[in-house]
Amino acid sequence: MKLTLNIEPSLIDQMKKVAKKRHTSISKIAENFFRKEITMENEPFVLKNEDEFPDWIKKLTIAGDPVPDFDHKAEYHKHLEEKYGL
Repeated sequence: MKLTLNIEPSLIDQMKKVAKKRHTSISKIAENFFRKEITMENEPFVLKNEDEFPDWIKKLTIAGDPVPDFDHKAEYHKHLEEKYGL
């Protein structure tokens, strides 16, 4: 089936480069995008294990296990003193 879309010419040029780099067509890229959107709309986003997280989210994880005797309030006030000289 055919679908007509109105898209900025500069975006079309960029998508042509992406499609060529991926050895596919703009139509296939759009079709895959629409499939993902429909899937996300119909199914809640639930990750079953850590391996399913995207790499950029994994990079955000910097903390390990919590330290039981860590005083969050004291550290926050220390931060404020250093930042504002209170």
